[in-house]
Amino acid sequence: MPHSLLERLQPSARMPVMFLGHGSPMNAIEDNAWRDSWQALGQELLGKGLRPQLILCISAHWLTESDWALTAMAQPRTIHDFGGFPQELFAQQYPAPGAPAVAKALAGELHSPADGSALLLDEHWGLDHGTWSVLKPMFPEADIPVMQLSMPYALVPQQHFELGRQLQALRERGVLIVGSGNVVHNLRAMRRDLEAGNQAYDWAHQFDAEVQQRWDSGNLADLANFLDWGPQARLSHPTHDHYLPLLYAAGAVHQGEAARVFNDDFQYGSLSMRSGIWGMPG
Repeated sequence: MPHSLLERLQPSARMPVMFLGHGSPMNAIEDNAWRDSWQALGQELLGKGLRPQLILCISAHWLTESDWALTAMAQPRTIHDFGGFPQELFAQQYPAPGAPAVAKALAGELHSPADGSALLLDEHWGLDHGTWSVLKPMFPEADIPVMQLSMPYALVPQQHFELGRQLQALRERGVLIVGSGNVVHNLRAMRRDLEAGNQAYDWAHQFDAEVQQRWDSGNLADLANFLDWGPQARLSHPTHDHYLPLLYAAGAVHQGEAARVFNDDFQYGSLSMRSGIWGMPG
């Protein structure tokens, strides 16, 4: 049975905002603590009556050049944007509906911090594994509309944080904002003998701790200055595609909202799975 499409957002109780370390795509199907935490989080949200009208995901895996874009198709495709994994992973589908009318409205409401232009509408992308790998365990029925927001990689980190600030207001309109990346992400330094746990490089621990310190202090704006923190930043992010989703989530946090931290360990020694949720009722 086809999903009915969401036509407009309605006022709601404030939805939480989260940043999830997604790590390996295999976490979507393996029985491990990270996947378990995503399942539990979805159950907790629904149990507290916090069913989103829409999930807006900012994934490390959708980069555009200098413009922001929103997925605007009625039925986003499931993208298997990886290689070298078992067929079981390629067989995964997440048939959540899109929300074309809402995408069109939001594209006009949100504006580029770089030049004030409206956001673009995209009919080609879909849901990449940074999105469906965490949402499928969280909301397995795939019956909540999902939209992705791209990240223009040519722009400076501060502009990504500023766009995140614009997302704050959507939380009072039933939108669950999900940033999906990793606090530390260096694939070249991965050690397969360190599949899970807190064993990691010194520079990875240092950068991970510096991010947590800013979560603890509430100084989330300083997360955009990460390239000034020292050599551990470049080692933790040879490219910063997996860090940028954190800036959107941080920008959408209201003053005084504390992070509830989970999955504060490492995968393969150079992928921090540190995750946080802000604004979850007690």
